[in-house]
Amino acid sequence: MTYCSFEELDVWKRSCQLTVRLYESLQDCSDFGLKDQMTRSAVSIPSNIAEGSERGSNPEFIRFLHIAKGSAAELRTQVYIANRVGLLSTDTKNELVSDLKQISSMLQGLINYYKT
Repeated sequence: MTYCSFEELDVWKRSCQLTVRLYESLQDCSDFGLKDQMTRSAVSIPSNIAEGSERGSNPEFIRFLHIAKGSAAELRTQVYIANRVGLLSTDTKNELVSDLKQISSMLQGLINYYKT
């Protein structure tokens, strides 16, 4: 699995798409605290993938992939909460949770690949 740039990574592309979808879903949200925390978590996923890939070493890349995976779990938790308090519909919650689980799985796959 070789690549020239983080922009080629499917997990980076998917996490960017998820981030845009989250922003769109929350554009009318008046709970600025939760909205801010959720968008920060979302932006953190592709940002850490990009930063880690540019660090130039497998251990650093793996470290940032773990951080991105943690941000995905953090966002998943926030999505559940946003749904429970009525900020996200159940359909949107289900779509985001499904995508976040897939992104986490993809991140774990990259971690496993670069650990060997």
